[in-house]
Amino acid sequence: MYTKDSLIRDMEQTGIRKKGTLLIHSSMKAVGKVEGGADTVLDAVIEYMKEGLLLFPTHSWSENNLSGGIYNPKTEISCVGILPNLFMKREGAIRSMHPTHSVTAMGSRAKAYVQRDNEVYTPCPQNGCFSGLYEENAQLLFLGATLKTNTFIHSIEERLDIPNRINPQARKIKLILEDGKVREIDLYGHYSTCGDVSQNYDKLLIPMLDMGIAREAKIADAVSYVVEVKPMTDWVVGLLKENPFLFDDAQPIR
Repeated sequence: MYTKDSLIRDMEQTGIRKKGTLLIHSSMKAVGKVEGGADTVLDAVIEYMKEGLLLFPTHSWSENNLSGGIYNPKTEISCVGILPNLFMKREGAIRSMHPTHSVTAMGSRAKAYVQRDNEVYTPCPQNGCFSGLYEENAQLLFLGATLKTNTFIHSIEERLDIPNRINPQARKIKLILEDGKVREIDLYGHYSTCGDVSQNYDKLLIPMLDMGIAREAKIADAVSYVVEVKPMTDWVVGLLKENPFLFDDAQPIR
């Protein structure tokens, strides 16, 4: 059975920068049996990143979210797993105001960082928290998760205004602000006639491993990947400028 100390030792081998910015996509099931369960996994990553900025996606885009068209960051359940749901309840964790694609942050700069999502009307806009990972020279950790969960690619597609990605019809969402006041926004969600294009994002993995943009690591039982945001972005921007429809299908990248 894995422990907090063994998880930290595994993370030491990944090349994750302790004082940097790290966003974690996760599958607790893939991690395996840990003494203390998911809370111990969080204890390990929080301690490892105590001098940096740690982020988890705490998305709430599923059909079971936003009942009555209301988003309250203090109470809205995340639809992306147990670790994000536990993380956003930790002392010092601050969740952003994005109604469908929020992040929760911890660290000395957490409060300032999540403010990027205070004025957002699409899933991953240029001014939002996901796009901001480029400026942070951030790393992504796919902890037992596949690159199909790579939300950051949505921000690249939005930045380049890739067609057939955003629903032209908005929905009204009421945001419950920190002071209890309510602000209503028009939110334009994801939509594509090709279906869920994020299912094709994992075609990036093998080329990124070959180029050193990503590297494989083992954390407990979880086969994991550490991805450098800046070189990934620069490479994917070039690919999409050449072929805006790159992620419309699962055909490998040549």
